Amino acid sequence: MVTVIETWFLKEEFTDKVIPIMQELDDIVGPNAHADPGWSGHAGFYQYDAEPTRVIMMYPWRSREMHRQVCAVEDPMLADFTSKYCERPRQVQYLTELPVEVDHDHDH
Repeated sequence: MVTVIETWFLKEEFTDKVIPIMQELDDIVGPNAHADPGWSGHAGFYQYDAEPTRVIMMYPWRSREMHRQVCAVEDPMLADFTSKYCERPRQVQYLTELPVEVDHDHDH
């Protein structure tokens, strides 16, 4: 299992329409992603406060390899979306969760 972070770089003129634009993105790739065997849960969408043209999607996926396969299918589906709304293509990064114990009783 990996956590995927996709960074989207919107054009300046679309920062006031981020929610409908990200909904459009989800409508484009969501059905295919949810049908993929690598799908492991819904994405969260986050806009940077200090840089409103930057939006990230974060979600779990079964493996890097499986995610790379779904990206290869999604990229052509996203060509028009990216051209219309984005300064450049999405950036995809992978995170592996570390097994750090965080359930401690603290006197706070």
